[in-house]
Amino acid sequence: MAAVTGPGYLAVDSGGSGLRVVVGAGGRGPLARAASGEPVRTGARGIDPDDLLEQLLPMARALCAEAGVGRLDTAVVGAAGMASLGGALRAELPASLIRELGVRRVALAADAVTAYVGALGPRPGAVIAAGTGLIAIGTDLTRWRRADGWGHLLGDCGGGAWIGRAGMEAALRAHDGREGGSARLLASAEDMFGPAAGLPGRLYPRADRPAVLASFAPRVGECAAGGDPVAVAVLRAAARHMADSAAAVCPAEGEPAVGVTGGLFRMGADLTGLVDEELSKRLPRARRITAEGDPLHGAVRIAEDLIIGSFTLPGDAALLSLTAPEGDDAARAADALT
Repeated sequence: MAAVTGPGYLAVDSGGSGLRVVVGAGGRGPLARAASGEPVRTGARGIDPDDLLEQLLPMARALCAEAGVGRLDTAVVGAAGMASLGGALRAELPASLIRELGVRRVALAADAVTAYVGALGPRPGAVIAAGTGLIAIGTDLTRWRRADGWGHLLGDCGGGAWIGRAGMEAALRAHDGREGGSARLLASAEDMFGPAAGLPGRLYPRADRPAVLASFAPRVGECAAGGDPVAVAVLRAAARHMADSAAAVCPAEGEPAVGVTGGLFRMGADLTGLVDEELSKRLPRARRITAEGDPLHGAVRIAEDLIIGSFTLPGDAALLSLTAPEGDDAARAADALT
């Protein structure tokens, strides 16, 4: 491949399934991409910057060679857990990327921010990002607001683990003969996990409990599609939680855009139809739009906007931080809004 003469960029999405990485160039878009199946470790310091760097550097260098990008100008890293577990990452990763890859500008973002930009671009609004967990994020382009995203024990209300747990609870109610149970959900849970009495022993010792709970969410959706009233009620409650979170972060003025993104919405119209109904009640002035792209698309968008000088998003100490040379217009604008 012919060498790329313009400034190149590195865009990264770090999540529960590993790293997704793109190398591109200003004006030419993404040129090469790769993925790993190993999530970045977390520990006492939160997200481990050394582990992220160890995984990322070989991928970045190989992609630069593949794409013919000789000079990386900008790196954008979106990471799950950045807001609450990103202290060490923010302290160490920018200098490491500058030293190892020669970039001059580094943006670190929570995956909620990259999900927002991927879904809506740089315009006012709110996005519900729902997978195993759930977070809503919004901006009026002067500051960011977030709601939920507190994990499966304290929140993530309406997310995949929440739906799966509610479905399993209804299954166990049916097993016990208590009110509020669902024989259909009980049969589905036993088909998936074995006898109901053994569920606690198969769930509680596992370190990946949220993922196990979330794995039952599609079964709740199937039961709802089949007309089970308890499963329908679970999805309706999830939709109300999503709308509540979106309403908490949505800008108060104008007609903001509202989008949804994340793997949970692959459950289809049985969930998205309820979400649309609840959003119309809570945010009647908002415009519900189809998401343009995913969090990696958002990281690419941020990188390209930084390179061409059209970056307009507000900075935030926990959600979106920029490290750039003194006098860099984008960093100066973001700092002024932090």
